Amino acid sequence: MDAEQIEQLLEAADLPSLLAALAHATGDPGLAPTDLWLNPDLALQPDGGWDEQQTEKARVLASSGLQRLMSPRTGADGPADDLVPFLIDWLTGADLDDGYRRMLAEELAVTGDLRVPEPIRGDGWPPTDADYPVAVIGAGMSGILAAHRLKQAGVDCVVLEKNPDVGGTWLENTYPGCRVDVFNHVYSYAGEQRPDWPQYHSSQPVLLDYFQDCARRWGIRDRMRFGTGVDAMSWDEHARCWTLQLDSGESVTAGAVVSAVGQLNRPLMPDIEGIGSFAGEKFHSSSWRHDIDWDGLRVAVIGTGASALQFIPHLATDAAHVTVFQRTPPWLIPRPVYHEPLAEGLLELFRLIPGYAHWFRLRLFWCTHEGTVGALRRDPAWDGPLDQAVSRRNEETRRLLTLYLRSQFGDRPDLLEKVVPDYPVGSKRVVLDNGIWASTLKRPNVELVSDGIERVEPAGVRGADGRLHRADVIVFGTGFRASEFLMPMRVAGRGGADLHETWNGDARAYNGVCVPGFPNLFCLYGPNTNIVVNGSIIYFAECATHYVVECLRLLASQGAAAMDCRSDAYDRYAARMDEHNSQMAWGISPVNSWYKSPSGRIAQNWPLPLIDYWRQTRAPSPADFELI
Repeated sequence: MDAEQIEQLLEAADLPSLLAALAHATGDPGLAPTDLWLNPDLALQPDGGWDEQQTEKARVLASSGLQRLMSPRTGADGPADDLVPFLIDWLTGADLDDGYRRMLAEELAVTGDLRVPEPIRGDGWPPTDADYPVAVIGAGMSGILAAHRLKQAGVDCVVLEKNPDVGGTWLENTYPGCRVDVFNHVYSYAGEQRPDWPQYHSSQPVLLDYFQDCARRWGIRDRMRFGTGVDAMSWDEHARCWTLQLDSGESVTAGAVVSAVGQLNRPLMPDIEGIGSFAGEKFHSSSWRHDIDWDGLRVAVIGTGASALQFIPHLATDAAHVTVFQRTPPWLIPRPVYHEPLAEGLLELFRLIPGYAHWFRLRLFWCTHEGTVGALRRDPAWDGPLDQAVSRRNEETRRLLTLYLRSQFGDRPDLLEKVVPDYPVGSKRVVLDNGIWASTLKRPNVELVSDGIERVEPAGVRGADGRLHRADVIVFGTGFRASEFLMPMRVAGRGGADLHETWNGDARAYNGVCVPGFPNLFCLYGPNTNIVVNGSIIYFAECATHYVVECLRLLASQGAAAMDCRSDAYDRYAARMDEHNSQMAWGISPVNSWYKSPSGRIAQNWPLPLIDYWRQTRAPSPADFELI
């Protein structure tokens, strides 16, 4: 590799993660010198906030490291796994304790998947009279992971999936523009990295291929029953197992049930007068009609959430006219690389440098794992109006994002007044943008209506101002019934208690996983495990799945068949979630959002640092459970 080729690679590289990867691959800690120790306060800046002199030193070191690694004469002494703890400290620039360092090492996974569970051994579990030791409901991101970890732990399971294949939301949502809004290198299983992600935010087909490939390579497809929905399940106190009623009329029994049904998979249709009278086609974005030829059609889109802002630009280029009905404008976060491919030089580095994809992912994770979540937490000293901001930092974020909107819509004051939110940043889901939203709304064939809907009529949608907006098709971008956990399944626990009556529209779960009165029922992506601006939901799935396996290990070690969460532990945990959520922008603001249950309680979001969830899911506390 000549100097020019190396220079081209360095232009595309993230230098801090590249130096860490080279130090690990060559076994040379001198490639991560202490005078380049990263400052955590500058982590989000390019190259970790190094000054010009430090950046030049980093380039020289990276060049020498690349030459050494590629030279057939010198080669490399590594990889030096004993350097990993030091390099984690160096790359984060933080004073980490052993637990935090272990959590980051698991996310790094450069030495292999550190979350592989030890096989479960014990005489009391699993029960021998059930059809399956464990039934996993759902084969999306969480269900795939659960089946994989259970297999590694030596626990047999069956995965019951209503769809014809794995993939969950990435199988069901095929609308144009569908993509992940978390950096894709973070939105992936830590121990299953892909060095050739084509974009920072990959599209639905790429993500579906990733999850289907994981299921295939992990050898778990033979445990899956596709086209098999679960209508109901009930706990048998005598047999100490669950009986599941399938939509085929069949019933199966399982010693434990892992619910991996997700939160964002049941469409929410708006309650608007006259929807049934519409004469044209209408559908929700999650059931996209690929058979429609949009040329010449007038389209009404109801909703401006994350999905809508992805598909509306595509509709605007294909249809004759698009009327967008907006109830509440979203805050936009500028992300210039949102639709951009990764630089070829960066992909080449992923191919050439052992472990570089892992170190690159770890730096992304560190920079975003708490992200701007601190700006969403209320400052008791803040004396400004809480309906606008919850802290000085939140107000500064609001001003920056308002400036972004003004830069995008400054030439259209009629649109600007409609797109600037009047609630604190973080009160509802923020949306990534690379300028496409402004260019779409400015098109001559697009109209943004923000003053409400009176009703739907056969010919179109009549606005609150009395004007009829004619339409041939209505597309609902109105989100999902996120607060209705485990619906529409009927779940009967001890004494026949109904889970949904127990929750009464306000779902809670101890550690986001367990509910008293429902032994051996474990929820993944359960109540209060959604993240807003920090990290990836896959991180929570990894933690919760580890916890489930450790719960089963506890049963086996104690010779018990089942475990039931104690009500006092459940109540303490719920109170803790409520207390912390009440101090977040989404808990303070009355603005409508899918984060809230019908009572107004925050049923979805996790309000604490990510490390807290990692710590509390290391192992179950026996005192918080009744062993049966």
